[in-house]
Amino acid sequence: MQHHEADTAGSVGTARPAGPSPANDAFEATAGQVLAGYLNTRCGDFLRSLRLYGESGSDTAAAEEAASALRCSARRIGGSLHTFRVLLDPVWADQLRTELGWLSGTLAQEYACTARLHRLVSALGRLSGAGPAGAAAVPRSRGNGEGGTGGAGGTGDTGASAAPGALTVGASRAGALLERQLTLARTRAHSAALQALGSSRFHAVADAVAVLASEVPLAPVAGAPAAEILAAPQSAAERRLLDAVSVLPLARAAHPYNAEALIHGLSTPSDGEAQDAPWHQVRLLLRLHMYAQEVRDLGSAPEPVLAEAGRALDRHRDAAEAAAAAANAARTPRIAPATAYALGVLHADQRHEVEAARYEFQRIWQRRAATAP
Repeated sequence: MQHHEADTAGSVGTARPAGPSPANDAFEATAGQVLAGYLNTRCGDFLRSLRLYGESGSDTAAAEEAASALRCSARRIGGSLHTFRVLLDPVWADQLRTELGWLSGTLAQEYACTARLHRLVSALGRLSGAGPAGAAAVPRSRGNGEGGTGGAGGTGDTGASAAPGALTVGASRAGALLERQLTLARTRAHSAALQALGSSRFHAVADAVAVLASEVPLAPVAGAPAAEILAAPQSAAERRLLDAVSVLPLARAAHPYNAEALIHGLSTPSDGEAQDAPWHQVRLLLRLHMYAQEVRDLGSAPEPVLAEAGRALDRHRDAAEAAAAAANAARTPRIAPATAYALGVLHADQRHEVEAARYEFQRIWQRRAATAP
């Protein structure tokens, strides 16, 4: 799964919080005990991932896995500090949440560039008829015959079959251009991540998480029974999610390919971003809602339907960002017409993927609404 949000849809750590284990016992405990148990566990995950990252060296699969786990833990801690802020020292919670967001966002960029390049190159291979094997070679080829003329039938819905030769030639050059741009962006992101991890700001965050692993600065209200206190913040998180979903054009997303939305997405970058933004907001609010459920359920996985909805929104985000990268590459000065054409086809293909993800989310959400009590 080519996402740079590796924990979406309930990839919850196997370790369970250090509080009461059965769910019924959790509501006999205080709200502070339940929240502290959850935070203690997530902080332990953070510190363990940080140690593994330091031990794995750079540019290795182990380092990437550790960085992903580090981001996952940082998001869960930050999300819990946000949702259950009323139970905590608010100034401290806001400051640490901001710093965790900075860290997670900084570490995510390198992985995002790598995943986006892989996605776009694979799509170019598919669209030009190169297939999975040919796709890997697309960005490195400068030849005009990459993919062969027999691959024209693979263009399908994109409409590119009208000019198969242009797409075949353009795909090779477009892949090379994308590789240059995204590899440069990845290199810069890698340098930024290394700089961040060596900074005093990061060490302050790590120190704060280490303290939080054993001591949570709770507000007086956290001494009340969990059953009385935890429900309200979780309900508020769910209401924010439902309100955000209510403004989505789900009626239009009830069709697999929404032509009106696709036209807007192909117009100006600002129009595309404005249309995508509400969906991105729902994705973030869905994650916060799922994290809140984890706190109340002592780290258990969220509802399967929510996890499924989260994965659909991940795909939506990935496709939208890939489309934006294709559009950005197409604005490169003095590129050949065939290259610009291939990038246009690629952009349209990714916007179709955006619409397919919206359609999938709509179906999942309607199914959830139909089974809700």
